[in-house]
Amino acid sequence: MTARAKGGHVAFALALAGAILAGTNGAQAQEESTNRVAAKTDWSVFVEDSPRECWGVSAPKSWQAQRNGSDVTDDVLRGDILLFVTFRPGSGAAGEVSFTGGYPFAGGSTATVEIGGQEYQMFTDGEWAWPADAESDAAIVEAMKAGAEATVTAVSSRGTTTIDTFSLMGFTAAMEDAESRCAE
Repeated sequence: MTARAKGGHVAFALALAGAILAGTNGAQAQEESTNRVAAKTDWSVFVEDSPRECWGVSAPKSWQAQRNGSDVTDDVLRGDILLFVTFRPGSGAAGEVSFTGGYPFAGGSTATVEIGGQEYQMFTDGEWAWPADAESDAAIVEAMKAGAEATVTAVSSRGTTTIDTFSLMGFTAAMEDAESRCAE
């Protein structure tokens, strides 16, 4: 597991897994989580106290899957699909972008985030993807603040290409809220 992966979203992932085991889906888990502190249109803000971590998260408004040039959306099963931006004052993370596609990514593949005609690359590891460094995180966050939607394209370990489209309505407000809650 990468250094970026070790710090991120452990509390949320545990809450989400607990909600799924209790019979709710990912969207319901986001709504029902006890550490959800705000909703900003299409983005939710969560806070974990130990260690201090604040993040904004959203599920896609739409998604599709393709294999060999054909639409296979109805045939593809996926877990939770979520786009995060995280603040962890204890580890210096200030706006770390991450994505989970609900499946294991193809080994050695990258995920592409497209916002307003600009593309950004994220490396993959297991079911998670991140930009390579803090400068890339900052560029993606700034593009998300200015954009209307973000589209993440990735390839599963089975060779299926997925295209997830996230609304950015409420993104800036969610980031301001999350960042202020984790200010040192």
